[in-house]
Amino acid sequence: MKFGLFDHVDANGRALAQQLDERIEFVVAAEKAGFYSYHVSEHHATPLNLVPVPGVYLGAIAHATSTIRLGPLGYLLPLYSPLRLIEEICILDHLSHGRLDVGVGRGVSPFELKYHDVNPSTSHGIFREALETVLYGLDNEVLEHEGEYYTYHDVPMELRPLQDPHPPIWYPTNSVEGGTFGGENGYHFVTLGGVEFAKPALNAFKEAFAKRGRPGDGATDDFEGGAAMGIMRHLVIADTDAEAMKLAEPVYQAWEASLTKLWRVNKVPGPNMAQFIPPTLGEAIERGSVVVGSASTVRDKLAGDIEALGLNYMVTAFYFGDIGHQQAMHSMQTFAADIMPDLAGL
Repeated sequence: MKFGLFDHVDANGRALAQQLDERIEFVVAAEKAGFYSYHVSEHHATPLNLVPVPGVYLGAIAHATSTIRLGPLGYLLPLYSPLRLIEEICILDHLSHGRLDVGVGRGVSPFELKYHDVNPSTSHGIFREALETVLYGLDNEVLEHEGEYYTYHDVPMELRPLQDPHPPIWYPTNSVEGGTFGGENGYHFVTLGGVEFAKPALNAFKEAFAKRGRPGDGATDDFEGGAAMGIMRHLVIADTDAEAMKLAEPVYQAWEASLTKLWRVNKVPGPNMAQFIPPTLGEAIERGSVVVGSASTVRDKLAGDIEALGLNYMVTAFYFGDIGHQQAMHSMQTFAADIMPDLAGL
């Protein structure tokens, strides 16, 4: 059982320069505490994410760290030139000395896609073709591709990734279709939501991965069974349950407001993520996507989730909403010292 970190790097009211300095300090401390990988999201034109160019941000993180793995979770492929992204992946893999994890997705927000002049109805097809093109370019000395959305002929791939044949591919999704796609391709997998909500996508991944019988190219051998099978949890940890609840209430409200802003501004009902990211902290705790409490309370709840879902990876989010830097550090370090050792053997 391994533990990673997820970060939207969402707006928290502090100056961005200060926030980035604090995040670097946080990841350095997490590396020392033994976390496996630091995953960062990509969103655009929203307070949910202040690092919409994750490669630039992760370059700074790579320079400040030496062992923790790093990566977007994930690159929104319809928004990229595949050639440009191939080059970025290669540079980041070398900057991190082979610690890059490459998460990929198509983008859950139709508004963000439209801001980039991408029709949401075509994003599935663009995503699949972009992924095929990127992987071909990473694996070959010359990029050749002719498709519906991209065409490349005789492009020399002067930059090569450090990891052979390319960095591990991660696929985050909450759908059965997505779980099947991730499993069929042997990617590492992360999903969201409470136990019952997460089961269909996770089971679809496990079934498809078992039929494939082996990890995909580039997959690390760090996970039992050949691939990460993970879930995300937002966590607030304090000395007592009551103290943790008091801290978590405004933090969750701020984060949920950032998450839903584009839908509210555009007067459109929220996406299906509302099923596992409800509007109130109480509902989020009840459904299981957020865990708040003392170390013992959090430990018991996460142990139950791991057992119920058969996980080998958990992605933890301590830094979200308007949480203070010291409180995020406290939750992360308490988790590492008092919870992670007990869960690692599950």
